[in-house]
Amino acid sequence: MSVHQILVLNPGSTSTKVAVYSGEASIFLEILRHSDSELGSFVRVMDQENFRLRLIKQTLDQHGFRLSSFDAVIGRGGLMRPLSGGVYAINQAMLEDLRSCSFGTHASNLGAILAYGLAVAVRLPSFIADPVVVDELASLARFSGHPDISRRSIFHALNHKAMARRCALELGTPYDQLNFIVAHLGGGISVGAHKQGQVVDVNNALDGEGPFSPERSGGLPLAQAVDWCFAKGATKQDIRQRIIGSGGLRAYLGTADGLEINKRIVEGDQEAQTVMQAMAYQVAKEIGAMAVVLQGRIDAIIFTGGLAHDPWLMEEIQERVKFLGPIFVYPGEDEMLALAQAANRALNGLVPIKVYA
Repeated sequence: MSVHQILVLNPGSTSTKVAVYSGEASIFLEILRHSDSELGSFVRVMDQENFRLRLIKQTLDQHGFRLSSFDAVIGRGGLMRPLSGGVYAINQAMLEDLRSCSFGTHASNLGAILAYGLAVAVRLPSFIADPVVVDELASLARFSGHPDISRRSIFHALNHKAMARRCALELGTPYDQLNFIVAHLGGGISVGAHKQGQVVDVNNALDGEGPFSPERSGGLPLAQAVDWCFAKGATKQDIRQRIIGSGGLRAYLGTADGLEINKRIVEGDQEAQTVMQAMAYQVAKEIGAMAVVLQGRIDAIIFTGGLAHDPWLMEEIQERVKFLGPIFVYPGEDEMLALAQAANRALNGLVPIKVYA
């Protein structure tokens, strides 16, 4: 397999990560921080395109990298049409959907825009891979309980798929021949059933499904939630913030910081311990639900994300689910490596390069 030099871009709300990989080896990484004063002059996230492009070019120049020396540029995928997992060539249809923010506004929408902007000048291929809108749900998984509302697939697809492939490599069997349950434990929590390479069911980790997490409320009792929304007299945006950014651990304990909560538990804070146990309980219950989706045929249960570093939380969850199958723990996430690996697979012809339409 050929070793390719890949430029990887990952824009966040207040930073842009820039990395260079030779194959799967990282040879350069820099996080460009953007201050409030710098970003405050832009009305929309999309208005930051030229600002971020200029900083990326300056950084590459300062460290002796020429754009023409790369084999491809890959960016983090943003909010666009639902699509199956894989590597996608960046095209005008994708750029138009991202620029218009038709499917949502997020800094990750800049990933493809920045990658294309750098690549097109030197005629390099540009890609995205496994964005959060990956949708491989089975038909039965789309039913919500009311015909006006269909379930949507929004989850940590890039890390899910990368860790599933890592586990498949350890097991010596291709990803598309295995059944996994993957639990990403971070600011949001997503638990997915991976059936022979397809995520056939997963909780919507953004919009309010599944376990509560450090920042999100997860699934709430619906009638009570409706009453709560109207009783508060809040705006739609206020309510969304309460359940997506200020729910979960933050709402119960006043913080979403796992290290701080761990410290409180060690110091004897019973409330902190009980709330964390409740979160672990809900994660385990979601894993159990995905076991049913896979009809009990489970090759491994995979834990990943920042909270997978917490041995206390891992033990709480694993005690409830270990009877279901072998457990693999890959703490944290490495989106830059996952993107570089995706680009290398595409350039080496190991996976098809898909067309966004």
